[in-house]
Amino acid sequence: MPSKKLDFKTGQYVVYPTQGVGKLVRTEEQVIGNQKIKMLVIEFEKSRMTLRVPLERAEVSGLRPLISSKKMDEAIASAKGKAGTKRMIWARRAAQYEENINSGDPMKLAEVVRDLQRRTATDTMPFSARRLYLRALERMAQEFAVLHKIEVEEASEKIEDILGIPKEIDLNAIEEDEDEIPEDE
Repeated sequence: MPSKKLDFKTGQYVVYPTQGVGKLVRTEEQVIGNQKIKMLVIEFEKSRMTLRVPLERAEVSGLRPLISSKKMDEAIASAKGKAGTKRMIWARRAAQYEENINSGDPMKLAEVVRDLQRRTATDTMPFSARRLYLRALERMAQEFAVLHKIEVEEASEKIEDILGIPKEIDLNAIEEDEDEIPEDE
C-alpha cells in the first residue's frame, strides 16, 4: 500500500517524535557530497533548538502534522481509563514508557499519562515515574496548546482537569486556626 506524501508548509506546527511540537520555519537546500538535499528547518522554542530534516526522510523520521482536535480529544479520553496492569519489573515498564513518549503518538502518550497519574492528592510518585509522567503530559500539552491557542502550562492544567487528576496539597497554605477548634460541651 503506497504511503501518502506528507505536505508541509512554512509556518505550520509539526511534531517530531523525540522533540515534541516545533514550527517549520523554512525549507532550504544543502549540498551534501555532490547531492542537493531539500531540508525542512524546524525550530523548537522551548529547547531553543533548530532541527534540519531531509524532506525525503520526513515520513520515515516520524515527522507529522498536528493531529485534529477530535483526535486529541480521543487521546485524552483514553487517558481517563483504568491504568493498564503490567506485570513486569519497573525498569522494563520505564523503558516501554520512554519508548511511548519518544514515539510522539498521542495515544501512546495518553497511555503513559493514564498509567502514571496520581489517583489522590496525597499519592506520592517515585522520582523516575513522576519524570516520565511529566514528560508525557508536556508532550500532550504542547500539541493541545497549539490546537487551542493557549500556553503549554495552561494546556497541562486543562488536561489534568479533564482527567480529574487531583491537585497537590499545598501544606504551606493550610493554616491552623486555634479559634476554630470546637469546644467540648
